Amino acid sequence: MIRAILLLLMLAAPLRAQTPLAPGEARLLILHDHANPVVAEMVRLTLRGEYDLTVSLESLTFPASDAYDWVQIDRDRWFQERIGGRMIQVFERDIALFPRQAGDLSIGPLVHDLTHITRAGVREPRAVRSGVARLAVKPFPHAARPLTARTLVLTDDLSAPPGRLAQDDILTRRVTIEALGAMAHHLPPRPEIAQPWLISFTLPETRETIPTPDGPVARVVWEWQMRPRTGEPGVLPAIPFAWLDTDTRRIEVAAMKPIPFGFAGFTASSGAALGAVSAWRMVAVAGLGALIGLAAVLRGRLPAGLRAWRRGPHAAAMRRAAGQGDLTALRAAAAADLAWRGRTGPRHRALLAALDRRLYAPADGSGFDAQGWLQAWWRARG
Repeated sequence: MIRAILLLLMLAAPLRAQTPLAPGEARLLILHDHANPVVAEMVRLTLRGEYDLTVSLESLTFPASDAYDWVQIDRDRWFQERIGGRMIQVFERDIALFPRQAGDLSIGPLVHDLTHITRAGVREPRAVRSGVARLAVKPFPHAARPLTARTLVLTDDLSAPPGRLAQDDILTRRVTIEALGAMAHHLPPRPEIAQPWLISFTLPETRETIPTPDGPVARVVWEWQMRPRTGEPGVLPAIPFAWLDTDTRRIEVAAMKPIPFGFAGFTASSGAALGAVSAWRMVAVAGLGALIGLAAVLRGRLPAGLRAWRRGPHAAAMRRAAGQGDLTALRAAAAADLAWRGRTGPRHRALLAALDRRLYAPADGSGFDAQGWLQAWWRARG
C-alpha cells in the first residue's frame, strides 16, 4: 500500500508539471516523494520552476529551519521542455530533507529571483513564488536514537586475531558505518570501550556526509588501539545499533561484534583460571535452563513475579501502550523487548509487519485490536 501511494505521488508530479502555461507565465513547484515520513527519514524534494521567459540570472535559497535538516544532492538542471505545445525553460533542484520532530511540517513558500530579458532586450527582475508543501511527520518507531536509511552497512575490522595476541601486540579495531539516505550526525555517537582488564586508546573519529543523486551517504569511522593488561582472557560485548529500513519499513539492528581477547602463551595458572570461569559459566547456563524448564511446566500457573520475569522489563510498557491504544508506543516497546531478548522469530516478524502496516498505511477505517495483538505477541514467545 505504501509503495503504491509513493508511486502515485511520483506519477502525479509530471502530470502537474505538464499543465500548460499562459504566455509569459512563470511558476515554481515543490514536489516530494513522501507525505508521511518518520522523524529523521529522508524526503526527496524537487524544486521545479517552469518559465515562459528568457532567464539570464537567477538566485534561489532554500531556507534553513529548526524543524529539519537538509542538503542539496545534485547539481541544478536547466533545460527546455515542451509544455502545452510550446518550449518552456525548466529549472530543477533536488533536496534531501530530514524532519527533526514529529508533527505537521510546512516547507515554503520559496522565492526564485530571476532576471528576465524581454523581447526588446531589456533586463527586468522577476520574483517567482512557490506554494507550501506539507508533510505529516510520524514519531520514530523505536526507543533508540532516530536513524533511517535505505541501506546501512557496518564493518568491524581487526588487525590481528584477538585471542592469540603476543605479549607486546597492540590490536587495532576499525569500525565503519555507511548509510544511504542519512546525514553524518544521524549516525550513532562513538561507543565507549572500557574494561578493567583492557588498555584502550581512542583515535579521533571521522564523520562526513557525501551527496549523491540517490541521496546523501553518511559515513563515520571509529578506531581504537587495544591490548589486555594481563594474560587472563576477557570478552568485549557486542554493541547494537537500531535503524529503520525505509524500503521495508522495519526496524533492523547492526552490531559491533563481540571480541574475545587473550595472549597466545597462557601459563598453567591462567589455564586453570580459565577452566574455573568456564565451569562457572556451565553451572550458570544449566541453572538458567532448569528455571526455563520449570517455567514451561508451570505455564499458566506461574506466580505473578515469575510471570513478570519471563515477560521481561518491557512488558509493562507494552501493556500500558496496548491499553491506551497508542500503537507508536506499542511498536517501540515491542522493538525494545526483542532487542533485550536478542532474537526475532518468524511469528514476531509477522506481528511487527501487521503493526507497521497499521501505523504507516493510510487509515482505512478498520479497527486494530491492540490487546489481541499483545496476547499473540506473548504466545509467540512461547
